Amino acid sequence: MRFLLVTGLSGAGKTSVNRYLEDMGAFCVDNLPPELMLRLMKAFEHEAVDTPLVAMAVDVRSAELFDAKTVSDRIAEVRGQGVSIECLFLEASDEALVSRYKETRREHPLARQGLSLTEAIARERSIMQPLRETANYIIDTTSLRPRSLKARLQEIVSGEAHSEAMRVEISSFGFKRGLPRQADLVYDVRFLPNPFYIEGLGRHTGLDADVRAFVLENPVTQEFLQKLEALLLFLLPHYQEEGKRSLAIGVGCTGGAHRSVAIAEHIGQLLRERGWQATVTHRDLQLEQALWQSAPEAK
Repeated sequence: MRFLLVTGLSGAGKTSVNRYLEDMGAFCVDNLPPELMLRLMKAFEHEAVDTPLVAMAVDVRSAELFDAKTVSDRIAEVRGQGVSIECLFLEASDEALVSRYKETRREHPLARQGLSLTEAIARERSIMQPLRETANYIIDTTSLRPRSLKARLQEIVSGEAHSEAMRVEISSFGFKRGLPRQADLVYDVRFLPNPFYIEGLGRHTGLDADVRAFVLENPVTQEFLQKLEALLLFLLPHYQEEGKRSLAIGVGCTGGAHRSVAIAEHIGQLLRERGWQATVTHRDLQLEQALWQSAPEAK
C-alpha cells in the first residue's frame, strides 16, 4: 500500500490535485487532522482495499492541530518502520496566490489571526518549510497548466517519478520583480548583452531560436556556461549526499524573458544529459509578454 501526503501552500492547488488523484483511482482524504494520519494508514494496511494510492491532504487548515515539524518527524518515523509514505508539496509565487484569492474571494486560513493576505502567505511559507524540506515531490503551480499538472501526478501515481534522486528545479526570473523566494542558488546573467535592444529580437524570448543563438553563441556566455557547468556538477552530488531532496536554482536577468530564459533552458538540458532530474520553469516570461502586448513596439 502506497501513501501520499499532499500538502503545501493554501491556494497552490491541493483541491485540484485531490480531484485529479481521485480520477486516477486514488483514495483521497482532504483536510485531515495530522493526529489521524497514522490511524488512517493502519486502517488501510489491515484492509484489502483495491486502490493504488491513499492520498492525505494535511495543511494549516487544521489550525492548532497542525504543526509542520511534528508532521515531518512523523513521516520520518513511519518511513523508518518500512512504510511507503511519500510527500507532495504544492507551492506558487506570491503574485499567483494573491491573484487566486482575489478571484475566488475566499479567506486565507491564517487571516483569522488578523494577518493581511500577503502577511498570511509569508507566514504560511515559514510554517510549511519543514514539510517542503522533507517532500519527495515539489510542484510549483504558478504557471502550470492543468494538463501538465495531470501528467506530473500520473507519473507519481504510476511510480515513474523517481523520488529518491534529488530533483533540480531551475527557474528563470526578472530582477525587477524580485528574487525567487525558494531559490537555493541564484545566478545573475545581466552582465550578458541584452537581446531586448536588438532589432528583431526584442519581442522574441529565450525560447525562440534567434534569441537563444544570440545569447548562447556569445563568447562571454560560453565561458560563463563552461564555468557554471563545472561548478554545478561539483555541487550537485554533494547536496545529494547530504540528503537534500530538491535544489532550486534561479537564473535572473532584467525582465525574465530573454537571457535568463535561454540560460535556464540550456542548464536544464545540460543536467538532464548528465542524468539529473531537472525541470525548467519561467516565472516572469508571460508577464513580460503581456507588457509587450499592451505597449507599442519601439521603432
